[in-house]
Amino acid sequence: MSPVLLFSFVFGYFLVLLAVAWYTSKNSNNDSFFIGNRSSNWMLVAFGMIGTSLSGVTFVSVPGAVAKESFAYFQITLGYLIGYLTIAFVLLPLYYKLNLTSIYNYLSGRLGFASYKTGASFFILSRTLGATARLYLVVKILQDALPDTVHIPFWLTTLIILIMILLYTYEGGVKTIVWTDTLQTTGMLAGLIICVWYLLSQMNLGFFDSLSVMHEKGYSKIFFTDPASKFFFVKQILAGAFITITMTGMDQEMMQKNISVKTLKDSQKNVITLGIIMLVVILLFLFLGGVLHLFAEQQHITATGDKLFPAIALHYMPPVVSVIFIIALISALFPSADGAITALTSSFCIDILGIQRNTSMTDAEKKKTRQRVHLSFAFLFLLLVLVYKWVNEPSMIGVILKVAAYTYGPLLGLFSFGILTKRAVKDKLVPFVCVAAPILCFIIDKYQKQLFGSFEIGLELLIINGLLTFVGLMIVSHRKNDAVV
Repeated sequence: MSPVLLFSFVFGYFLVLLAVAWYTSKNSNNDSFFIGNRSSNWMLVAFGMIGTSLSGVTFVSVPGAVAKESFAYFQITLGYLIGYLTIAFVLLPLYYKLNLTSIYNYLSGRLGFASYKTGASFFILSRTLGATARLYLVVKILQDALPDTVHIPFWLTTLIILIMILLYTYEGGVKTIVWTDTLQTTGMLAGLIICVWYLLSQMNLGFFDSLSVMHEKGYSKIFFTDPASKFFFVKQILAGAFITITMTGMDQEMMQKNISVKTLKDSQKNVITLGIIMLVVILLFLFLGGVLHLFAEQQHITATGDKLFPAIALHYMPPVVSVIFIIALISALFPSADGAITALTSSFCIDILGIQRNTSMTDAEKKKTRQRVHLSFAFLFLLLVLVYKWVNEPSMIGVILKVAAYTYGPLLGLFSFGILTKRAVKDKLVPFVCVAAPILCFIIDKYQKQLFGSFEIGLELLIINGLLTFVGLMIVSHRKNDAVV
């Protein structure tokens, strides 16, 4: 592909994002940046959150894993729907009742200041590691798309993308992201559908014919019934439910968009709609994975895993479809990266620095602090992406879900304890409990063969982590009749 053609389309797409950002960030302030002035349209939020929830990792890793895992990922997606219903009817009413800007303020009122700081810190750690892993994968694909004659170093490609993201999120924050995510989700889904259509036409297969061939090759199997397998449907559905509850319902990046909707009822409609749409979209990604593997067999393509979709899109499709793939990939990248940097900035400013509580700071000083934090997180993203390049893990979706199991588990335990019990904790001991639980999980995971034999622990490690945190909090708690939930 011509580098001029590639750069021109990417630059044109970025100019559209800048135009949207300029229009939506007019008269913006800190309230606009953090929660969009609580005036976001629920339908736009629901549609835009598809891109945020999926990211570039889903775009290449889920289709790439079909050869080994068939459609097993759909079991997790069924769990997602359970998780979204829990968010809609348990967590959102709580957040709206307390009129929260940062959802971790709930922990402050319910458990204590140290618990609040601990929850926010685990979110910052979780989202930073996860978002940079997603960013690394997409930057690597873009880097590989460049011809060998174009000598642009990896770090410079990453820096350019981060500068692009900073330019359109610097002022408007959530107010802007709600609109840009909608645009980018449209681009991602359009690219997905066009790529599926092109590959089917090249193989002279219809939709139902392709499903029949996938079934014959074992690609389309959804439900796994062996209880010892890590793909056992009960494990996967439960894991999917808890992944959604934690990575969406207890995640500031995801919830700042939900609580930017004006009313609780509209926010609930947003979350339920998102859950239903996700079922369809993930199934379409899995179908794409089957189509990609059929095409790879026909063309004798040796690329596998995360490399399969990019290899086919960039080397076996005409330039116009390759460009559509790149635009769709960027559309999948930006919603996860822009939202992460914005949410991390919000959480660090509100939860760690406490600028909302600091009455001695003027609005101008608060804005200046926020912008410095925003730039600092962008620089941190650059450093961590370079670390991921050095590690060079072949399947990033596995890395992201494993990181989530360790870092979101304490959040699951903290919120569950606060909501399900009326006990008071020894607040100063909470950070130790939340650090101990992931360490115990690491030991369990590392020695699971010795501990459990053929029984495999997979994504349910997140549930175990949350349970260990919950038990630890029970140990350092005591009865308090007037505790408020």
